[in-house]
Amino acid sequence: MSKKPSRRLSMLTNAVGRFRLISLLEGSSFLILLFIAMPLKYWGDWHAGVTIVGGAHGALFVLYMFALLHAVIVARWKLARVAGAVAAAFIPFGTFVLDSRIRKNP
Repeated sequence: MSKKPSRRLSMLTNAVGRFRLISLLEGSSFLILLFIAMPLKYWGDWHAGVTIVGGAHGALFVLYMFALLHAVIVARWKLARVAGAVAAAFIPFGTFVLDSRIRKNP
């Protein structure tokens, strides 16, 4: 009898699932940077938050692009979907909308 992976781990079993997970992490880091770290920098004079969160977000963004490339190669996504995924990385909450669309139509 084969064991089915848990729902949480099932995202890690293929390229599209890994891309979805990384996109959620990247989108979360973007929101933390925009709505927590940046206000603390300018209103609270605390610059370390932008340094820390900005560095993490930058690393996640690069990982997002590599994961997107891998998903494009494996799943053979069309150019319109790839362009949408790239644009989603620059729009607040964009990666969350992208994730729901990928979940509905992988």
